[in-house]
Amino acid sequence: MTTTTATTTSTTLDAERADLLKALATARTMLTNTVRGLTDAQAGERPTVSALCLGGIVKHVTSTEEAWLRFVVEGPEVMSFALPDGVTWEDFLSGTARELPRWAIERERDFRMLPEDTLPAVLDRYARVAARTEEIVAALDDLSASRPVPDAPWNEPGTVMSARAVLIHVIAETTQHAGHADILRETLDGQTTT
Repeated sequence: MTTTTATTTSTTLDAERADLLKALATARTMLTNTVRGLTDAQAGERPTVSALCLGGIVKHVTSTEEAWLRFVVEGPEVMSFALPDGVTWEDFLSGTARELPRWAIERERDFRMLPEDTLPAVLDRYARVAARTEEIVAALDDLSASRPVPDAPWNEPGTVMSARAVLIHVIAETTQHAGHADILRETLDGQTTT
């Protein structure tokens, strides 16, 4: 099984970057430990009343990390939350939209193990995203460089996020989902990662 803890070989990282990347690597390890030893079928099981499965959580966290780091490099355009013509945010948020936006459909697919998904492939993608994150962070000129967040109801208008804030957000997101995953794994087969 592929590990998701990427390591930067450069010794030029300042202490802040090294600390942030170490915290993210620790959070990733907490998450990936929850799927250790599972079959593809087990990774797709939903052992609680929620729709969450272990493989889907890893897929979601991978996509989230990838999207936020693309935001750091390319800007808010890569995280568009555009709605289909004629669909309002009220429609979307109330569940009455006649058509779902592509990004919402993809997000839902990320939370599931699809028939074509395998746990090794899911973990391999996570490892590649982790390695890319480390490359991006090492190459950034300034962790304080900020960009406006995309327009969406959950983002306060006019909000900007620095690269540092993005990394902290990704760490928090990963850690939160590692906790969800730990509960799912314990419910699935009694195993815990803590």
